[in-house]
Amino acid sequence: MIKHITPDVCYIGVNDRQKTLFENLWPLPQGVSYNSYLILDEKNVLVDTVDSCFSSIFLQKLSAALDGRHLDYIIVDHVEPDHSGSLSQILQQYPDAIIVGNKQTFGMLTGFYGITGPFYEVKEGDKLVIGKKTLSFYMAPMVHWPEVMMTYDENEGILFSADAFGTFGTLDGGVTDKELNTDKFWDEMVRYYSNIVGKYGSPVQKALQKLGGFKINMICSTHGPVWQKEISKTVGVYDKLSRFEAEKGVTIVYGSMYGHTEQIAEAIAQSLSANGVRNIVIHNASKSHISYILEDIYKYSGIIIGGNTYCNQINPSIEAVLEAIEIRDVKNRNFGYFGSFAWADGAVKRLSSFAEKMKWDNICAPIKQKQGMFDEEACDAFGKAFAAKLF
Repeated sequence: MIKHITPDVCYIGVNDRQKTLFENLWPLPQGVSYNSYLILDEKNVLVDTVDSCFSSIFLQKLSAALDGRHLDYIIVDHVEPDHSGSLSQILQQYPDAIIVGNKQTFGMLTGFYGITGPFYEVKEGDKLVIGKKTLSFYMAPMVHWPEVMMTYDENEGILFSADAFGTFGTLDGGVTDKELNTDKFWDEMVRYYSNIVGKYGSPVQKALQKLGGFKINMICSTHGPVWQKEISKTVGVYDKLSRFEAEKGVTIVYGSMYGHTEQIAEAIAQSLSANGVRNIVIHNASKSHISYILEDIYKYSGIIIGGNTYCNQINPSIEAVLEAIEIRDVKNRNFGYFGSFAWADGAVKRLSSFAEKMKWDNICAPIKQKQGMFDEEACDAFGKAFAAKLF
């Protein structure tokens, strides 16, 4: 069944309920969609494709949507293989179709697939008249690859936004946000952004500023719902995250071998709660997947991290968390840290160097626990001081 999201635009994406890890990294408990769109006019235009795992069903959908028409153009807004993976198969079936992209697009298509054309190069603000409709093109480099661009249908106010405004989660029955219960997508949008796009806050801000003057009636991302009713909220989420704004709350992340570091985390959380903090999330870094830890780090303004010393360094699960935060250059957080050790205090030293590198507001002196000498009063004072800073 072909889904028309407007009389002239068809949704021909697919749902992936099989893959367990997106990019072989991030869990997909609710799956993911790969979205592709067909614009019907005097010239018929395909916007992005889908993962090669779904090429067969995708080609069937494309053929049914064309219904005997010619495919004239294929716009590649983003070359990442989950969106360009079916391109070679499409060109075998529609060899006269012209690929529309920018200079970097073409180099990547040649590098990934050996595709050498036919190409139609567009630059910032260029237009392509396809009949009644005019499509214009706007570069969005590093959102989140360097070749990314967005396509704007000037007649209907439809923004084909590549991965921007995307989210994990399959489209169950409906396609637009008017047809779906979107509750499941908001947290998954934060997790998607923090893991996939998170490092590139400044490029996202530049793209949002560029689009600020556009009349947008619909956002067609390459993952998740077609946004129609919730455009303002969707753009607001990306705007807030890309400015590293966060809700008042605390994410506590710890790594513990025998429970002593965990004991500190629990005591600090109890003190935070007693002093009025209601949004508190605790992650055992050895159990929680890093994607969910990053989601909460982007969500809340306070971060407290603790770990035990291991090989005179820090618990490896915490080291992985620190590296993930450093890579994304997360900004504007209130920070505190603690550590435990048996004979050498390597953990707190690593957390101290991390605090200096991130240039966060370090609220409290760290708690250092030697062996099992738990200091409940220190944990209580730590939580009280941290809570006072949040309000």
